[in-house]
Amino acid sequence: MPTALEKRIAAPGPKKILSCDGGGILGLMSVEILARLEADLRTETGNPKLLLCDYFDFVCGTSTGAIIAACIAAGMSTDKIRKFYVDGGKQMFDKASLLKRLHYAYNKEPLARTLQKELSAALGDDITLGSPGLRSVLMMVMRNATTDSPWAVSNNPFAKYNQRDRPDCNLLLPLWQLVRASTAAPTYFPPEVVTLGKGKDAYDFVFVDGGVTTYNNAAFLAFQTVTAAPYRIQWQTGPDRMLIVSVGTGSAPAVRPGLKPDDMWLLDAAKTVPGALMNAAAAGWDMACRVLGECRFGRPIDQEVGDLVGSDTFSGAKQFAYVRYDPDVSQPGLNALGLADVKAADVQTLDAIDHIPDIQRVGKAFAARHVDVKQHLRGFL
Repeated sequence: MPTALEKRIAAPGPKKILSCDGGGILGLMSVEILARLEADLRTETGNPKLLLCDYFDFVCGTSTGAIIAACIAAGMSTDKIRKFYVDGGKQMFDKASLLKRLHYAYNKEPLARTLQKELSAALGDDITLGSPGLRSVLMMVMRNATTDSPWAVSNNPFAKYNQRDRPDCNLLLPLWQLVRASTAAPTYFPPEVVTLGKGKDAYDFVFVDGGVTTYNNAAFLAFQTVTAAPYRIQWQTGPDRMLIVSVGTGSAPAVRPGLKPDDMWLLDAAKTVPGALMNAAAAGWDMACRVLGECRFGRPIDQEVGDLVGSDTFSGAKQFAYVRYDPDVSQPGLNALGLADVKAADVQTLDAIDHIPDIQRVGKAFAARHVDVKQHLRGFL
C-alpha cells in the first residue's frame, strides 16, 4: 500500500517546490516573507487553515533554511515558525565557554533541544527523517566533512539510500540531528556526528553547515532532485507544470571602495574568501534558475543581464516557473523599503540576535511590497 507521501509524489498535476537559503537568525527574514505568502494563499484559495505544506509538494533548505523547511514539512504554520525564531533565537546562540571559543562561538545543545522539542510536538513519537508525519517531500543540504562532499539528504521514499531494508537507511536517522548538522556553521557551532547503521556495521560521519557547500541556495539542486532519473521522482517540467519559489535571507555586496592590493593577505583572505565563494555560488544558481526557468520575479542580478524576468530570456525551452524573493539589505536597499532607520550592518550577520525586530521589519516590508501570489503563482493556485 503506497504511503501518503508516495501518493503525493506520484499524483498527476503541477508540482510546487520551495527552497530556503541559509543565513542563521536572518532566516527570520525568510519566515516573514513566507508568512505573507501563506496568508495570501489562504485568502486566494478561500482556505483559512491552509499551511505551506499543503501547497508545496517539495520543500528544501540549507542551514537555517533546513530548519524552516523541516518545520514546514512537519505541518507547522508560519506563526509557529516565527515563534520558534523569536522566542528561541537568543537561546540558540548561547555563547560557548572561553576555552571552547577557540573552536566555535556557540554551544550546540540549546538548538538541539529546541529542535527536538518542536519537532516532537509537530510529529509525535516518530521524529525520524522517515516519519509519516512529514507531509511534503523534505530535503536538507549539509556538508559531510568526513568524505569532503555535499550531502542532500531527503525523505524521498524512492531514493537508493532510503530503502527500509538497508541497515544504513537514511529514513531511520533522527530528523532533529540532520537539521542540526545542516546548521553547524564552522566557527559558530561545533560539527555534528551522525551514526549510520547499527552494531558492528555502524559508521560515523562528521557533518557541518550546508552553507559551506555551493548549495546555500538549493533551488537548482531541488530541480535536479525531482527530475534526474536516479532519484526516481521524475516530475514533468515546463512553466505550466513546475513552480520553484526560492527565498533568501537578504543579500548585499561587500563593497570595499578603499581596497588596496596590500590589504589582501592571508588573514584577509581567510575572512573574506569563504563568504565571497558562498555568495557567488548562490547568485550563480539563482541565475541558472532564471535562465532555465520562466522568472516571474526577482531583483536585478547585475547591470548587464538585469532581472531576466519573462519567457524570452533563453534560447531553449523553459523548464519551470521561477520566483526569487531576497531582500536587498544594503543601506540603499533598506532605504528603498522605507527602513532608513535600520542600519545595514545590523541585518547582515547570521548571529545578529540583538536585532531580531529589525530583521522582522525587513522581511515584512519586503513581503508587503513584492509578494504577489496572483501574478507570481499564476497557474499554480
